[in-house]
Amino acid sequence: MTFKRILLTRMKYIGDVVLTTPIIRSLRETFPDSHIAYLGDAKAVSLLEYNPFLNEIIPFDFSRDSAVYQLKMYWKMFTGGYDLTIDLYSNPRSALMTFATRAKVRIGGDTRGRGNLYTIKIGDDGTLKSAIVHHYQSLKPLGIEPKYAKTEIYLTDNERSAAKELLASLGVNTSKRIVAIHPGATWPNKIWLKEYFSSLLSRMIAETDCEIILSPGPKDSELIDFILRNHAARVRSLPLLPVRTLAAILSQCSVFVSNDCGPMHIGVAVGAKTIGIFGPEPTEIWFPYDRKDGHLPLFKKIPCSPCRTTNCFRQGDDYLECMKLITVDEVYSAVKERL
Repeated sequence: MTFKRILLTRMKYIGDVVLTTPIIRSLRETFPDSHIAYLGDAKAVSLLEYNPFLNEIIPFDFSRDSAVYQLKMYWKMFTGGYDLTIDLYSNPRSALMTFATRAKVRIGGDTRGRGNLYTIKIGDDGTLKSAIVHHYQSLKPLGIEPKYAKTEIYLTDNERSAAKELLASLGVNTSKRIVAIHPGATWPNKIWLKEYFSSLLSRMIAETDCEIILSPGPKDSELIDFILRNHAARVRSLPLLPVRTLAAILSQCSVFVSNDCGPMHIGVAVGAKTIGIFGPEPTEIWFPYDRKDGHLPLFKKIPCSPCRTTNCFRQGDDYLECMKLITVDEVYSAVKERL
């Protein structure tokens, strides 16, 4: 099989898009002369800029919900001349956009109803597998077997230099080892206790000479203020940054401690030794990273885990038990080993 124009799409979420980068490399290796485009959420796909295996990035701005904008994007699909489209998300919108390409080969999930919009439907056997392995299932009909697993974000020298300048402007000594911490997450029960983060900072300040920076999410102002309390003299908080700027900052860090969220995947992809703190989601899916590279998931299995819910349903002392069982000593020891 040969294809002149290929569209790959993973419509949403920062971490999920980063986890498709091995797929991009595999596609390019198999189809070296094809035009490969990638469609996805504008914020997330900005992380794919300068990826040498892509010819085109098509950002979808979810903040623009006008009928005119929607029609413009569907028209772009209709007139794209694609002969292969691979939908790695398979929600109603991405299924319709895949169908709109009129590609002779359209690969997507075997989901009820919208699965009929694909020419090749990908089922799932229900076994626990990493997100990367899951995505590779969509390449199997093309004769592509899993080969690459390392995620990649390509940064320019200018972006790295600008990151160093930003850190210096915040008072960070960039000649020292830097530890970054991302204490927030989209789901409430993915957030390690704020008191634990504060205690972790106390240990790091008392027992190491590393520089410490906090990475905030868009709704983390109160959380950051709490964690910074009593630590402002030694800890610097980043402003809210575009994701590529955050990636460049994390590329300057020796260690990155993060809850299970998009920035965790960014840290791994730019080479920071990343410690992921997990609660409701299984690490087997969302932390497919090599321990030999210094990456480590921390997870405590309890009777209800992985619950895969946005809020903990347990009450009293059992509330967020899976997070409470991950101790400050355990996280600090992991940081110290990587320093």
